[in-house]
Amino acid sequence: MKDAGSKKKLSSEQREELFKALKARFEKNMNRHIGLEWAKVQAKLEANAGKLWSLNEMEDTGGEPDVVGHDKKTGEYIFFDCSPESPKGRAAVCYDREALDSRKEHKPRDSAVDMAEAMGVELLTEEQYHELQKLGEFDKKTTTWVKTPADVRKLGGALFGDCRFGRVFIYHNGAQSYYSARGFRASLRV
Repeated sequence: MKDAGSKKKLSSEQREELFKALKARFEKNMNRHIGLEWAKVQAKLEANAGKLWSLNEMEDTGGEPDVVGHDKKTGEYIFFDCSPESPKGRAAVCYDREALDSRKEHKPRDSAVDMAEAMGVELLTEEQYHELQKLGEFDKKTTTWVKTPADVRKLGGALFGDCRFGRVFIYHNGAQSYYSARGFRASLRV
């Protein structure tokens, strides 16, 4: 991952490669964005280099971002990580900085909240996670941290979800926990 303090701009080659991957994914999964046109999405992305950099971070860490909606009020396109399993480049992280700092030994390399902030993205909320699961079956072998309400986090917990037995489950765990099969999925509005 690039240094969070860097210029956050992609080279022309990186842009071209990213647009190629995003367009192919968009066209392959039209059920995720019925009625939307790639040309309009690309035009919006071309006008926002910072958001394009964030999408590239999502792609580079294995998220397979794709358009899942369009906010008619703001004109923004909504991207979610649509990889079949929780992104590998974001696995084995605890929930947030407080959880990371609380571990005295065997610390994970990072936290989901810190990584998302460095990438310029947001963790999926519970509601968004359920929306994602309506588009297919995700996290059949992995689990995904989701944005945790303050009252749960205050008590030391954090929420995660998965899809098992044909159902979507939201569970809780200590925020300081981390597993090789648990990462986080991101959302980005462009």
